[in-house]
Amino acid sequence: MTSTAGGAGQLLAISDLHIGYPENRALVEGMRPESDDDWLLVAGDVAETVSDVRWALGTLAGRFRKVVWAPGNHELWTHPKDPVTLRGTARYEHLVDVCRELGVVTPEDPYPLWEGPDGPVAVAPLFLLYDYSFLPSGCATKEEGLAYAHSTGIVCNDEYLLHPDPYPTREAWCRARVALTGRRLAALPEDLPTVLVNHYPLDRHPTDVLWHPEFAMWCGTRLTADWHRRFRVRTMVYGHLHIPRTTHHEGVRFEEVSVGYPREWRGRPQPPGRLRRILPREVAAR
Repeated sequence: MTSTAGGAGQLLAISDLHIGYPENRALVEGMRPESDDDWLLVAGDVAETVSDVRWALGTLAGRFRKVVWAPGNHELWTHPKDPVTLRGTARYEHLVDVCRELGVVTPEDPYPLWEGPDGPVAVAPLFLLYDYSFLPSGCATKEEGLAYAHSTGIVCNDEYLLHPDPYPTREAWCRARVALTGRRLAALPEDLPTVLVNHYPLDRHPTDVLWHPEFAMWCGTRLTADWHRRFRVRTMVYGHLHIPRTTHHEGVRFEEVSVGYPREWRGRPQPPGRLRRILPREVAAR
């Protein structure tokens, strides 16, 4: 585990930058830390092409003390407009190599130790995927769930662009990642709190507000439903749903930090691209 000296910095977070949109790219160009000690957690869906991922993470890594990245589904797409045609684990490993060139922490690296305000906590970026276990009401199997989703027209593009090679299925890749990551988290000191950073929520409850509930199949796995308790989670940071908000589940804070698409953030009262403070905890006004 790597460590940083204590200071006056903040642990900040953002996700779903989607810089293929010029408006979102401009948001990244404007992102700055408030102090030299600030860290930034990036919870996936930076972009669809490797060159865009490199530009965005490189830009942010040049400004923040430390940048921590967890991949989203969009980075893992083998997109027809990306000259990098790698698939599955080969694509993920290539993205990890890019991050290491930039000095960005990935799920394959030692978990850094935040020793700033409200520390120490282990900051763990995760790569877990999903296994279709968040099924629509009335569906008992993945096949039934997918049939229902196709009947409604709500089908994630992962079905066409996110390849699990060499695993036979995305859920098999998910199970392997959950097993590997669970072992790593279990090896942390038993008295050390954590901040877990994953593109998908670790529990299903954040998906309860989806306009299209069938989309939850592509939003996580039931295998991590107890991780917020099991691994002493101070805050669970996620994205993917494009519904930025704070919820609490069994006493644990779940923080969605998505930017989302311009058509989504234009209608929100908050300014787009606002970095969410994870630590130190914000104190509500009385």
